[in-house]
Amino acid sequence: MKKIIHHQRRRLLKQVQGLGLLTLSACLIPLKAFAKKEDADEVIKKITGGASIKDGKVTLTIPPLVENGNLVVLKVGVDSPMTANDYVKAIHVIAEANPSPNIFTVYLTPRSGTANITTRVRLADSQTVWAIAQMSNGSFWRGSADTLVTLSACTEMV
Repeated sequence: MKKIIHHQRRRLLKQVQGLGLLTLSACLIPLKAFAKKEDADEVIKKITGGASIKDGKVTLTIPPLVENGNLVVLKVGVDSPMTANDYVKAIHVIAEANPSPNIFTVYLTPRSGTANITTRVRLADSQTVWAIAQMSNGSFWRGSADTLVTLSACTEMV
């Protein structure tokens, strides 16, 4: 009888311990794990040096609904002749809700032929994703797309 009570008590303590760890982990998820719109704006300001950004020329394509944020197909195209006098120098992709808003930067030259890229990225949450093209003449152009992420990525502790 004493052995049965001890076994039940031990099982109950393990269940309570598991529940406690689950609750504790939910409380310890850092609030800074996801960037804020202000963080993304600051990154954009650093990229552009405070220069104005025009809408247009940049087409950003991502699925409007993403089941898993760990693997999201992203396509960026910039309308540019890619000649020695007029080309895209860089494409910066910014995700407002990722822990690090600047997802990646691609550098191009006239020898790139076209200013089109396709890749896969991780998205932490539903958000707006921005693509900013830096042109050879110093101008900046942007395009954006919204996506709804049902299973977030990038949520591990940083």
